[in-house]
Amino acid sequence: MALDKVHENIYLSEEEYLATEPASEVKREYIDGQVYAMAGAGYNHNCISANMLRELGNHLKGTPCATFMADIKVRLGKDYVYPDVLVDCSKMSGDDYFSTSPVIIVEVLSRSTRKMDTTTKLIRYINLPSLQEYVLIEPDIVSVQVLRRNKNWLPEYYFLGDEIWFESIGLALAVEDIYDRVDNRDMNEFREGLA
Repeated sequence: MALDKVHENIYLSEEEYLATEPASEVKREYIDGQVYAMAGAGYNHNCISANMLRELGNHLKGTPCATFMADIKVRLGKDYVYPDVLVDCSKMSGDDYFSTSPVIIVEVLSRSTRKMDTTTKLIRYINLPSLQEYVLIEPDIVSVQVLRRNKNWLPEYYFLGDEIWFESIGLALAVEDIYDRVDNRDMNEFREGLA
């Protein structure tokens, strides 16, 4: 989801953030003491997130792993963020609001989130002991970047015609399935080529 800074140069303590977040009318991330409102996301962003949620969730049916979309916070030390999609295999209880052990985190990029997702969050995510794969997806073109712990977090890129192997959960997923119903030039040309 897109981020907008709520308070410029106004810091909250971790306790103040946690105390005010449940009553907040909008979801808010908390990074380095600053609060960021989660703005609404567009059509392509939502299609990609929903596709990832469905594909990962269907694959994990009947396992201890659960897939969540945008409503479960990840605790990163004293920071709290809402990834677009995550997979957690730690058997979170039904009333938990946090994931502390995600194995996959997916962020759909946007102009307002790209810098945060590829720098600040990246550094925090790869320091989570449980995380095995961090996935960055472009909505306006077909490009998926996967960073894996077992590859020293070096990026691997996937495009139309490629299949991504999610090692942590044993899932092969075609890039075109991630972009199902997405309306961008790459996908429109791809669909025309199939017609």
